[in-house]
Amino acid sequence: MEDSDRSRHDHFLRLFMEQEERLRIFVRSLLFSREEEREVMQEIAIVLWRKFDPATDQTAFARWAFGVARMECLAFRRDRGRDRHHFGEEVFDLLAEVVLEQADHLEEEHQALQSCLQKLPSDHRSLLESAYAPGVKIESLARTLNRTPMAVYKTLHRIRLILMECTQRILTAAEPT
Repeated sequence: MEDSDRSRHDHFLRLFMEQEERLRIFVRSLLFSREEEREVMQEIAIVLWRKFDPATDQTAFARWAFGVARMECLAFRRDRGRDRHHFGEEVFDLLAEVVLEQADHLEEEHQALQSCLQKLPSDHRSLLESAYAPGVKIESLARTLNRTPMAVYKTLHRIRLILMECTQRILTAAEPT
């Protein structure tokens, strides 16, 4: 790879990685499953890379990336138009508009939640990771922990309340006065 190609590639990766989580949230809100999200995200990355202009700055890249994401989601949904869950284009456009308007706030909430998760005691984090792992049933987790399912549910509820209060404190403190 030549230096100019490597520089173009590095610049693209930096810009893409800065927007990836927000793009993923946007795409997830417009599709029905994680599998669809993964498939569409791959297509978005391919389109963005193929058409990337190295002169693009961060702001222009974000705007462009969300436009590409919207078009790729729309194309994906058109291709799957026979699915009984198909929304009309007007509903799709409304969803996309709402998600774009809230993307910054969602990212702030995500960052606040990540910060609060780090503040939890390790046994609480471990329980959350176990309880929300794909395919885990609370009943089997409770047996593993030698607890009743109700006790696990109550502990998870208390942890979620702690996270909610912590997240709200961080977001409130970050609001301009």
